[in-house]
Amino acid sequence: VQLVESGGGLVQAGGSLRLSCAASGRTFSSYAMVWFHQAPGKEREFVAHITRSGSNTRYADSVKGRFTSSRDNAKNMVYLQMNSLKPEDTAVYYCAGGPIATMRRTDYNYWGQGTQVTVSS
Repeated sequence: VQLVESGGGLVQAGGSLRLSCAASGRTFSSYAMVWFHQAPGKEREFVAHITRSGSNTRYADSVKGRFTSSRDNAKNMVYLQMNSLKPEDTAVYYCAGGPIATMRRTDYNYWGQGTQVTVSS
C-alpha cells in the first residue's frame, strides 16, 4: 500500500483544515488507518485511528472533540477533519496503515510522506 497525504497548510488559530490520505492498492479496506503528528524536536505522536470498516475511531485527548477521522473504502481514502485548530497542533501529519487499529507507531507497516500543518496565533 502506498499512501499520499494532502491538505496541509497555514491556518489561523480557530480555523479548520481537512487532511486527506490517498491509498493505492486493492486491499485498502483490510487496513486500519491512523494519523500521527510530529512537531520539530518531538516524538511522533498518535492523533487518531479508524478501524477497517470505519465503524470505530479513537482520538488522542489533545484533539478529542476537535478532530474527526473518517474513511471511504470505495475511494481508498481516509480523512482527518481538524477544527478549532490551536498553535500546538502545528506539526507534520502522517497517515499510516496496519492490520489493527492501535495507538502504537510500531504496529503500522505503511506510511505516507507527511503533510505540514502550521497554525498561527
